[in-house]
Amino acid sequence: MLRPLLSRLGTALATLILGSLVLFTLLEVLPGDPAAVMLGLEARPDTLAALRRELGLDGPAAARYLGWIWGMLHGDFGLSYTYRVPVAELIADRLSLTLPLALLAIALSTLIALPLGTLAAAKHGRAADTGVMIFAQLGVAVPNFWIGLLLILGFALTWPLFPVGSFPGWGQGVLPGLHALLLPALALALPQAAILTRVTRAAVLEVLSEDYIRTARAKGLSDQRVLVRHALRAALVPIVTILGLQFSFLVAGAILVENIFALPGLGRLLYQAMNQRDLIVVKDVAMLLAAVVITVNLLVDLAYLWLDPRLRRAG
Repeated sequence: MLRPLLSRLGTALATLILGSLVLFTLLEVLPGDPAAVMLGLEARPDTLAALRRELGLDGPAAARYLGWIWGMLHGDFGLSYTYRVPVAELIADRLSLTLPLALLAIALSTLIALPLGTLAAAKHGRAADTGVMIFAQLGVAVPNFWIGLLLILGFALTWPLFPVGSFPGWGQGVLPGLHALLLPALALALPQAAILTRVTRAAVLEVLSEDYIRTARAKGLSDQRVLVRHALRAALVPIVTILGLQFSFLVAGAILVENIFALPGLGRLLYQAMNQRDLIVVKDVAMLLAAVVITVNLLVDLAYLWLDPRLRRAG
C-alpha cells in the first residue's frame, strides 16, 4: 500500500510544480510587460517603473518564481493591485462561498444520478430506461448557464421562492446560506448528473453481466440486494472517477454560474481580476484552482486503492 501511495504523491507533486512553471511563464516570462498590461499602454514610464518594483518584476525570473512559490507556501499570496488588500484574504473570503457551492452541487448530482443510473440498468430496454436516457441526453445538451437562466426565470422572478443577486453570508446561519445557493447549485448539478447517470448505467450494466451476479441471484438474493450490495458497489470505480473530475470542474468552472447569479465566489473574483488586469490575483487564483484539481485527482487515485483490492496487490 505504501509504494503506490508514494508513487501517486510524487506524481501529484511533479504535476503541481510543472503547472506552476507553465502559469508563471505565461504571465511573467513570455514577451510582454505585466505592469503595462495592468496599467494600460498609455501609462507614464515612471509609474510603470514603480509598479515593476512593487511587483518585483525587476529581478531575475528564477528568483521571482522561487519567491512566489515560497510566499504561497507561507500563506503570502501578495497584494492585489486593484483591491489593495492581501490576495489571501480575497481568496479565503470567496472560497467560503465557492467550496460549499461545489459540495452542494456534487451532492445534488450524486443524489440524482446514482438512483437514476441504477434504475436504468435494472430496467434495461424498458420504458424507465428510455426515460432516464432522455433526461441524460437533455442534461448533456443544455449548458449550465442556460439552466441557470431558466431557474432564475421560474423560481426567482415568476415564483419568487429563492433569492438571486445576493448572498446573506454564513454569519446569518446555515439554512439561509444553503437557501441562497440552492438554485446555482442545481444549475451546476443537472448537467453533471446527466453525465454521471450515463456512467452509472453503463457500469452497473457491465457488472450485471458477470458470473457472480448470476450466482447471487441463483442463491435467492432479491434484485434490490443484488443491485445495491453487489452491482453498484462493484461499479464504484468508474463512478468515483467521474465524481472526482466533476468536483474539480465545479470548483474551477463555476465562473459563468456565479456571474449569472451574481454570487461573490472565487469564479467571479477571477473574472473580475481578468477584466481589471489584476494579474497577481489571476495568477494566484489559477494556481489555487490547479492545486484543487490535482489534489482531487490524487484523492480519487487513493479511493481506487481502497475500493479495488486488486490495485493494492498490483502496487
